[in-house]
Amino acid sequence: MPTDGHHPSGTPAPAPGPGHRPAPEPRAVTVTVTVTFAGTPETRQAVVNVHGPAPAGPLGTASAAARIVGQATVSPAFAGALADQLTRPPAMSPAPPRAEPPETFATTPLQRDVLADAVHHPDHHVEQLVWRWHGPLDTGRFTAAWQSVFDRETVLRAAFAWDPHPRVTVYRHATPEVVRHAYGTFPDRAVLVEHERVRGFDLRRPGLLRAALLDGAPPGTPDATAPTDVLLTYHRALLDRWSVHALLRAFYRAYRADGVLPGGERRPDLRDYVRWLEAQDPSAARDFWSREAARPAVRLPRAAPGAVTGRTGTGRARIRLTGDEVARLAAWAAHQGATESVAVHAVWAMLLHRASGAAAEPARVRFGVTVSGRGVFLEDVEHTPGPFACPLPVSVEVDPRSPVSRLLRTLRDCALDVSGYEWIAAGQIRDWLTQDPAAPQDGAGAVLADSLLVFEHRRPGPGGPGPDLAARGVRVDAPDLVPARPPVPIGIVVHHDHRGGLVLTCVHDRARLDDARAFALLSHSAQLLRELPGVTGESVTVADLLDGLPCTDPIRLHEHPGPPPGQGDPLVTLRAAPAPRTGTVCLVVPPGTPASWLVGLVQGTAGTHAVVALYPAAHGTRTCVTALRRHLRTAGGPLVLAGVSGVGAVACDIALGLAEDGGTPPPVVLAGGDSVGALAHAIETTLRRAEAKLERPSREQ
Repeated sequence: MPTDGHHPSGTPAPAPGPGHRPAPEPRAVTVTVTVTFAGTPETRQAVVNVHGPAPAGPLGTASAAARIVGQATVSPAFAGALADQLTRPPAMSPAPPRAEPPETFATTPLQRDVLADAVHHPDHHVEQLVWRWHGPLDTGRFTAAWQSVFDRETVLRAAFAWDPHPRVTVYRHATPEVVRHAYGTFPDRAVLVEHERVRGFDLRRPGLLRAALLDGAPPGTPDATAPTDVLLTYHRALLDRWSVHALLRAFYRAYRADGVLPGGERRPDLRDYVRWLEAQDPSAARDFWSREAARPAVRLPRAAPGAVTGRTGTGRARIRLTGDEVARLAAWAAHQGATESVAVHAVWAMLLHRASGAAAEPARVRFGVTVSGRGVFLEDVEHTPGPFACPLPVSVEVDPRSPVSRLLRTLRDCALDVSGYEWIAAGQIRDWLTQDPAAPQDGAGAVLADSLLVFEHRRPGPGGPGPDLAARGVRVDAPDLVPARPPVPIGIVVHHDHRGGLVLTCVHDRARLDDARAFALLSHSAQLLRELPGVTGESVTVADLLDGLPCTDPIRLHEHPGPPPGQGDPLVTLRAAPAPRTGTVCLVVPPGTPASWLVGLVQGTAGTHAVVALYPAAHGTRTCVTALRRHLRTAGGPLVLAGVSGVGAVACDIALGLAEDGGTPPPVVLAGGDSVGALAHAIETTLRRAEAKLERPSREQ
């Protein structure tokens, strides 16, 4: 058969002339093949007609009625097989399923605040729950149970698209990431927690919740710890802690049912909430917050210009009130007509007044308070997973000479006032105050002043595997919260634990607040909460309560350290290579990194490789990729990208940008905290491996 672009006669098909216009594409042609059976007493021929689509190539230019004739000579033994092949209708390949475009809808004002801050501070909004699973854990069932939850919850199949403004994109399907690590992969679960936090998330891909499992020591080994550590890491652009607890309850139901969760897609969901938001009139909220947030308030004192803490990263400290102490606090607050959360607000307001240096004079203080966001009139919103918990500013005048009970009642009334506007975001308040939608990215943080209180209210327990699995020896602990870093210098996260205690966690920016000062604020908060139940009547004043605190060094907030010289460029050379082709270490520098830390890292890395710094927050990822490519044209040798917690996603984007023309992405090295030694060691190890890989001859050579 002619299948090579020739006419049946064997002469090449003439080339079309310059003015040739191709004929319309035919729908089908008729192929006639004459088969001659050789080796028989007489020559027998058979004509087989095959109808089908036009062949590709020049034959496709024939008209639909074209008739192509060919000849073939075969042995009789193959006659039947040939006839079968020629007469069998062509297999119809199944049409590819029509890919339905993902559904998109507008982001909420709170999401826009989170996304704007996450561009510059990716680690601010990565939160985690960690707990221990006792007994057998079936990884297949575990994964299937989460897949069932993903199929039911649109928020778990959501991501973000920028066109050019962010929009929520919901996909029809998303696969949960569940990774099980063998015993010994990580030294302990704290290292696993930091590893998962540093990884961050690609906000453009669905599945902004993932699970990691870390097995304990196998039975029979010394100090065996059979339980498995379970870690959920999620992003607050789509989920808050309330949501994750609701999803965890659904997961346990699915796990008990062999990984199957009955029922269809949950409604209402985030789409319904967005529609509800769009129908609201913000006029009353604008009037309220414009009056409230515009009142002048004292701030925490600033350190001397140029002073630095010498540290970077996120600091965390924790103090616990016992169950008995919490019971006394709750009873005292109820007697005052308030709640434990209002008591926490009162304690924090007193400490801010003390730290501000206002002395014995009345002064207004301001701080952020996270509200649940579920007090709106939307049916079943309390069970809807989504990003509803919202930080809002609260201001109150603190008079050291007034009774503590009066301050408590004032803050109770403030909480009631704010509850009517839980659906407003700090960014909206900023815009109302400034009348400038293009306000700086930290404008929402400025509305919240210097601190943020997060009180996680009691709720039904997440539920366990249930009695059917408990009979098989499965038991789970209550999840422990690893809070995200807030968009302000210091945050206090308060939650109840499974033993009835109250856990206070301080999360602070170590570049802006010294660790010792942050811990002092936390410990003073716990001390005042323990002493509040002893306050009776109107006789105890704010000054009386504060006088009982130990004297400490004044609290000072440091400004973000200035950039090293030359940060006007996206790429800064910190150390030039003394010889060509010795390699480059590229540091991806997050905002607020002091110059002293960069100098220490350069001095701590041995070798002759160049060390450069990129500033993606100030210049954008694409500009940094272009600048790094320009550097590599003359540098030569291997490249290693490196950074500390919070730059993982940006560093990976830069690596992929360098490889988008078909190259291999360079390795990315990350280290938690601000440990110069750990990061320097990881850089040198990775660089040596990259050098060895370049020197090793390929198999083709």
